[in-house]
Amino acid sequence: MPVNRNALIRYRTIDQCLQNRFRKWTLDDLIEACSEALYEYEGIRKGVSRRSVQADIEMMRSDKLGYEAPIIVVDRKYYTYEDKNYSITNIPLTPQDMKVLSEVSGLLRQFKGFNHFADLNEMVSRLEDKIHARRTRSMPVVDFEKNDHLKGLEHIEEIRRAIISKTTLCMTYQSFKARQANTFCFSPYLLKEYRNRWFVLGQSHQRRSPLLTLALDRIQLLGEEPSESYRENTGIDLSTYYNDVIGVTKTAGQRNTEVIFRIEHAHAPYVITKPLHASQKLIASDAEGKIFSIRVVLNFELERELLGFGAKITVLGPRILKKQILDQLARAAEQYNVPGKLV
Repeated sequence: MPVNRNALIRYRTIDQCLQNRFRKWTLDDLIEACSEALYEYEGIRKGVSRRSVQADIEMMRSDKLGYEAPIIVVDRKYYTYEDKNYSITNIPLTPQDMKVLSEVSGLLRQFKGFNHFADLNEMVSRLEDKIHARRTRSMPVVDFEKNDHLKGLEHIEEIRRAIISKTTLCMTYQSFKARQANTFCFSPYLLKEYRNRWFVLGQSHQRRSPLLTLALDRIQLLGEEPSESYRENTGIDLSTYYNDVIGVTKTAGQRNTEVIFRIEHAHAPYVITKPLHASQKLIASDAEGKIFSIRVVLNFELERELLGFGAKITVLGPRILKKQILDQLARAAEQYNVPGKLV
């Protein structure tokens, strides 16, 4: 069954609303959300009619599009999913979906090779490979790095929209170190990806810390909280905030420092062809190897990156980082010298 773009936007909007269990959704609320989404994505100022949204709900409940969404009405007023884990994004792609994806792929392909759209190249290759594999029922010919069990990706679109609309989020979050989850309001500023994990940079309304970086896979519940005023970012340049960082760990005002390390000659080409950081420079060469420098903040991800080279690398400075790496290596060596311990 052909489905136009506006209808798809409404279906996705209704789906996102019903997944947000922090709020109770009346039909009028869904109409308002769909109207706002059409204005945001299509520039359509005319509001969505009551009949259209009612028809959308019935279409989502049916099997005509393959959704069969378990939409129920609670207290004869509020719409929700009977299955809290349901989402139309979890169902297999339909022929209509494939047609839309092919059109999008064709449009994006026109921008491949342009310097301003260099970041699109990998995305277009991913999309084209998925479409080819689906159509021909064959194995993909490009194997990108991925993690099928990664959590939190379902929050990306909601956070992105909250950043654009400057809307406060209410989240239940539990870090790896916390004994129990905590619920608080949060003003999001920037989404950040690092090694297939996603993070959001923003400000918690219950903390004095100006900035906080949260892992999306530690978010248990997420929803908008329009009654809580959004706290705008006024002091941080988000376009350059992570320029001197390996990873995502950084505190506001933290200064970068020059890190110097030596790599054995046999392994130096790996570092030359894939620099540890954009600031990397080759500054010297001696009998033991090649010496590089990078200018970054000292954090956990930097230590992990350097430790990953094992005996092939020697950290020469700064002194505090050299000591931390030495302590980590000493502790690791002790794990293999414990009497009676299986190794």
